[in-house]
Amino acid sequence: MAYVQKNNPFPVTSCGRRRTFTQGGSPGKDRTEESPFPKAEPERTIGKGKNFNPVSKDKSATGGAAGGGMTEKGVKEYKSKNPGSNLKTAVTTDPSKLKKGSKDANRRKSFCARSQGWTSERGKAARRRWNC
Repeated sequence: MAYVQKNNPFPVTSCGRRRTFTQGGSPGKDRTEESPFPKAEPERTIGKGKNFNPVSKDKSATGGAAGGGMTEKGVKEYKSKNPGSNLKTAVTTDPSKLKKGSKDANRRKSFCARSQGWTSERGKAARRRWNC
């Protein structure tokens, strides 16, 4: 006898296959509204119990006030939940004060190169915080 999957929300067709909610249905009808799965709440990163710096309205702000990155408290909390992780906070030191070729200078240079295309408000804030 064939394996029968229990508690699958999608109906079985005449050939025995499952039709997902995005396939079939009457033409012009959006079947995604009929999804049997509950819609997940979007994950928030700013607010009570969250550990990200909010983007400041004042674009001249620097450091934690500039936003666009995790707070030190957030990094510590993440490390406690994920032992062995290597998460670090932003390199906010002025580039002229960093020794050329040092670990921090290379980390900052790598981040700035990686994040060049970040054009959202939060991305720009992160780049400001890293002095890119």
